[in-house]
Amino acid sequence: MKDKVAHLTRWVLYALLFIAAFAGILFYTGALGAKDGQGANNLINLGKIFLYLAVIVLVVAPVYTMIKNPQNLMKMVFSIVALLVVLAISYGIASNHMTMLQLETYHITAETSRLVGMGLYATYIVLGLSVVTILYSAIVRIFK
Repeated sequence: MKDKVAHLTRWVLYALLFIAAFAGILFYTGALGAKDGQGANNLINLGKIFLYLAVIVLVVAPVYTMIKNPQNLMKMVFSIVALLVVLAISYGIASNHMTMLQLETYHITAETSRLVGMGLYATYIVLGLSVVTILYSAIVRIFK
């Protein structure tokens, strides 16, 4: 994407990164909320704002790309389906290995424990697929 919107988006994201880093420095030096003692709350609220902005970018960027290049829609659909398959496999593998005492101690349910396991298994599967893809790419490059 070498258009003006991509260029503008890149610089806006750089600015947001700078602001977030600056806020972190202010927090750790005590300048962010030092007068009212609410530094951690101020940093968390700023983090929420950045999270909302990131979600907006994550939603708007693919929509913009689909409008700009409709032929890439199938690649995006394939990626989403692949992610859903990995999540379904992860959910099928995951189970609750905690005792009732552990669940009560951590104030979670058996389903929450299973969802955490699903997230871990999904991470492991994606990591494995990434390593296999990198190795495959390196081997193919050697033989070309």
